[in-house]
Amino acid sequence: MTLRVLVVDDHAVVRRGVVAYLDALEDVEVAGEAGDGRAALEHLARAEVLGSLPDVVLMDLQMPVLDGVTATEEVVRRFPAVKVVILTSFGETERVHAALEHGASGYLLKDAGPAEVEAALRAAVRDEVFLDAAVTRRLTQELRTPRAGLGALTAREKEVLVLVAEGRSNKDIAAHLLISERTARTHVSHLLAKVGLTSRTQAALLAVKEGLVEPR
Repeated sequence: MTLRVLVVDDHAVVRRGVVAYLDALEDVEVAGEAGDGRAALEHLARAEVLGSLPDVVLMDLQMPVLDGVTATEEVVRRFPAVKVVILTSFGETERVHAALEHGASGYLLKDAGPAEVEAALRAAVRDEVFLDAAVTRRLTQELRTPRAGLGALTAREKEVLVLVAEGRSNKDIAAHLLISERTARTHVSHLLAKVGLTSRTQAALLAVKEGLVEPR
């Protein structure tokens, strides 16, 4: 499947570097570029009218006019079919957590290689989790453990949490546990609600923090 990607970053040099990476990948198409969150939302609104929304938005966090966290929230609210993957640096963990709370599907370091970029994009559209090991370690150090904690989860929900953290989609979870995809989706929704999280990536970070899985 060809992935269509909108690249959002206020630094033209960074944008051009990311676009060059994407252009070198098979079955990945750059759907456009934007220099701030508001421009990204305007691009998506036009694309929606034309029936050509991208599959993923690669979103910078620190931008003028409209920052990446607020823009992520708006993308998820207004264009739910579009996934958001955050472009981050080591110093932005607080903003990354905020973006994940607002529905971002994952994150990438700005100096990630082409293979990592492609893996994160494809994981997002398959509703899977891609965790960059270096960023994950930094994020989990600052992750606030939900008040309910893992004790609120059933044994099956903990099992599902581990599978989510391993990057598996609902379809993969269903096949592994010999249950229906609908049941797998219900387990994921329930465990997120119980621990007060909003995204699979947050859940995966919690699993790493609690020692259930190792960051890849």
